[in-house]
Amino acid sequence: MAEHGEKALITEEHVPASEHGKAFPPFDSQTFGSQLLWLAIIFVALYLLMSKLALPRIGSILEKRRQHVDADIAEAERLKQKSDEAVAAYEKALAEARTRAQLLASEMHRKEAAQAEALRKSLDLDLAARIAAAEKTIAATRSAAMTHVKSIAADAAAAIVERLTGAAPSGPDVAAAVAQVLKS
Repeated sequence: MAEHGEKALITEEHVPASEHGKAFPPFDSQTFGSQLLWLAIIFVALYLLMSKLALPRIGSILEKRRQHVDADIAEAERLKQKSDEAVAAYEKALAEARTRAQLLASEMHRKEAAQAEALRKSLDLDLAARIAAAEKTIAATRSAAMTHVKSIAADAAAAIVERLTGAAPSGPDVAAAVAQVLKS
């Protein structure tokens, strides 16, 4: 087989008889000491490699991440405090605006009431003056009418009698009849 340039496969036929009865190498008592030595050397090498290279890098990454999270939390607290202050300032400004609006409304109401009262008083005085003037005019007209009542009544009575009878009564008779009626 080796002559043909092919690799020979190792089978049970090609394994020397001395290797068939041996134990599994990790459990072989002859190699147990050297395996423990190599285990210790590799463990120490991996421990040193991990403790000197990998763990510091992982620790620095974790520390940076913790610092970044702490910075973000501090920034969030700062922004929350700033927004709380803005809300408080807004509420204070709103309360002040409401107070000013109420004061302005009450002041305007008071001014309008005072103006309305002054206008009412002015109109009352004007109305009272007009009423007094009208009463004087009525009194003057009444007294003038009363002075003319006798003559008007006499003229009306003469006109009525003349229309009914067709003959005009005498002035002194009509005046005497009107005077008699006005006395009773």
